[in-house]
Amino acid sequence: MNWIMVTGGAGFIGSSLIDELLKSNKKVVAVDNFNDFYDPKIKENYIKEILDNMSRLNIEPDNFKLYREDIRNRKKMEEIFTNHEFSMIIHLAAMAGVRPSIEKPNLYYDVNINGTLTLLEAAKKNGVDKLIFASSSSVYGNNQKVPFREKDPADQPLSPYAASKKAGELICYTYHHLYGMSIACLRFFTAYGPRQRPDLAINKFTGLIIAGQPIPVYGNGSTQRDYTFIGDIIDGIMKTIDWVNTKEKKYEIFNLGNSRMITLSKMIATIEKALGIKAVVNRLPIQPGDADKTFADISKAKKLLGYHPCKSFEDGINEYIRWLIKHNGRA
Repeated sequence: MNWIMVTGGAGFIGSSLIDELLKSNKKVVAVDNFNDFYDPKIKENYIKEILDNMSRLNIEPDNFKLYREDIRNRKKMEEIFTNHEFSMIIHLAAMAGVRPSIEKPNLYYDVNINGTLTLLEAAKKNGVDKLIFASSSSVYGNNQKVPFREKDPADQPLSPYAASKKAGELICYTYHHLYGMSIACLRFFTAYGPRQRPDLAINKFTGLIIAGQPIPVYGNGSTQRDYTFIGDIIDGIMKTIDWVNTKEKKYEIFNLGNSRMITLSKMIATIEKALGIKAVVNRLPIQPGDADKTFADISKAKKLLGYHPCKSFEDGINEYIRWLIKHNGRA
């Protein structure tokens, strides 16, 4: 059985995906550099959870291998490709976040563009012709036409992060065109749920509300996001694996969202209701790089992938908070 490489495998989406892949009897190589974008101990805990789940489900220990490496390190990536015969790469690793990318654009371009190029070159050299690339809804910028469709213009990015993700899509297309790789680029729309990164609003706001501290709210609360539960994101990736594995060599972009807009005010109110605690709000100016709204047209993913998100925002927030309370030991 060939291996699947998951870059960013110790992160929010990566670790959740690996759990599902292992349950589906796949052999997985995770690559993650455990950088200090947030506390590396969080990722260490997720790896421990993966191993614990494997033990609980009697999954062979040899079905999972972790490499603590940086995707920009060509020599190390070559060693990994030499050590394993891969059937597919699922490339989730990236420097994430709109606001931090404005402060460190060189780092974001280096990791998100050069890192992607390093993987594509290694794949080409080693005969791996299937890849799934994690893109982002941020590529749409301030698109005024909603919902966002994959054919809409995506050439006015509002941040270096958004620009780097669009560049990644273009590089992927080039390798599809030149070398016949079958590639799917997935534009994720504001994923949330268990294991969510601590820098993301739902995680940050929930912790601050529990602690009785003010939450930083940029603008008047009218900005809107298409929040998508992690379980639906993982289901979409698993369905994309099946699509990429067909014999036809192809390149497509897919939106993976919930196709429902939630205002910032509604998001806060939903967390307040789930916790039974009123938030203390600190109003701040809108930040540069932030889009007014995101809203996915998922008709293409439904038609070609069979993607059907099913978790409502309210149920997703309740599930997330149950997970948070369990893992933080809060009653």
